[in-house]
Amino acid sequence: MDRARISGLLIFIGVSEFLLLMLISEVLYPGYSVHTNYISDLGVGPTALIFNSSIVVMGVMLIIASILLARLSKYLMVTLLLTGIGAAGVGIFNEHLHPYHLIFALMAFLFSSISSYTAYPLSKAPGRYLWVVLGTMGLIALALFIMGVYLGLGPGGMERMIVYPNMIWALGFSGELMRG
Repeated sequence: MDRARISGLLIFIGVSEFLLLMLISEVLYPGYSVHTNYISDLGVGPTALIFNSSIVVMGVMLIIASILLARLSKYLMVTLLLTGIGAAGVGIFNEHLHPYHLIFALMAFLFSSISSYTAYPLSKAPGRYLWVVLGTMGLIALALFIMGVYLGLGPGGMERMIVYPNMIWALGFSGELMRG
């Protein structure tokens, strides 16, 4: 298996395991609301071990994947590396550890969206266009989130509008990489 395929596999496993364990954490956390609670609320309390370990694993897999992609695209390597560092940092520094948690969360949010643009040259149509649309959705949601504009979704819902489009493009792009 070549570096690109291994990278795709790592991205797919990392993002999938985090998504599934995040959803499990939401169900297990008493009184948790996707409308009012931040995603990082799952990193403290009864689901802390599940959430924090899963986001650190995703971050490490993204870091390794980025290194494997270095020969194909320096830009994607850098943005994916920063995404992975941000994700791992979110799990290492829970939301009570200011300002570190906020810095790593912003890094993960911002660079996961930007990575959709740096993935564009390695992608084929129609995916290459969809990844950019999804990354742009993440950037717009991030800007609205920072401004406190939640569009009726609440802070938790708007935060998911940053995260979910980025997970979707990453899963689709990882499929392209695995295909070769």
